Amino acid sequence: MREIDSKDITAAVRKLSMDANYYLGEDVLAALKKFEKLEESPLGKEILNQIIKNADIAASKQMPLCQDTGLTVLFVEIGQDVHVKGDFNEAIQEGVRQGYRDGYLRKSIVVDPLNRKNTGDNTPAVISTVIVPGDKIKLTILPKGGGSENMSRIKMLKPADGEQGVKEFVIETIKIAGGNPCPPLVVGVGIGGSFDRVAQLAKHALLREVGSKHPDPFYARMEDELLEKINDTGVGPQGLGGRTTALAVHIETAPCHIASLPVAVNTQCHSARHKTVVI
Repeated sequence: MREIDSKDITAAVRKLSMDANYYLGEDVLAALKKFEKLEESPLGKEILNQIIKNADIAASKQMPLCQDTGLTVLFVEIGQDVHVKGDFNEAIQEGVRQGYRDGYLRKSIVVDPLNRKNTGDNTPAVISTVIVPGDKIKLTILPKGGGSENMSRIKMLKPADGEQGVKEFVIETIKIAGGNPCPPLVVGVGIGGSFDRVAQLAKHALLREVGSKHPDPFYARMEDELLEKINDTGVGPQGLGGRTTALAVHIETAPCHIASLPVAVNTQCHSARHKTVVI
């Protein structure tokens, strides 16, 4: 049994909170540069160019990529041979507090959804934990901005709606969203599971490397088709027209009930921020 001090978890989350907000992933930057060359709209091309410049400035000056530094979402894999010395949950929350304080990141969380009083430290974070083999802890942080999160949707389709029904729902969601989620987007699609599980699948899909293919050829083809159809909508960068509405579509699936076909779409703005560390 390996023992990990909760203070090490706090330190890791503190750093992840800042790094995720300062540094855009190389996969996202590569996709932005690729689509900037392909963009047909002069305005769309200029917007993509500005997004790339913004990422360069954020990294060089260690400033947030966006003023909305997000709700802190953490995906945690805990090895079954790990013992955490101290309070695991509080260690993560303290890491978020320190990261958002020391990194001068905007605090965006309210205590109560209707009374709307700010917590003042961007906690509590949303933590999703799974137990895995091994003696390590893997922490992945996903700062989720309100603009893109608000444009996400879920629907319980009938099994007879099938693949076509799923595609229509995804495209409809992007059209309804328009420029609100700050495209170009990474589109996470969850299919299957239950009402609550499918939303988590869609969000987890955002963590995949942009440009990667689903291991199942069926879903890889579906991702390609959806990306093409989304970019045919003409929404374009920042919703001002063009070919580049999305950089990627990522699908995750899970077994589901014979009477159900849940589908969820979790949109992610062009600041597709997430960082991972293994302790």
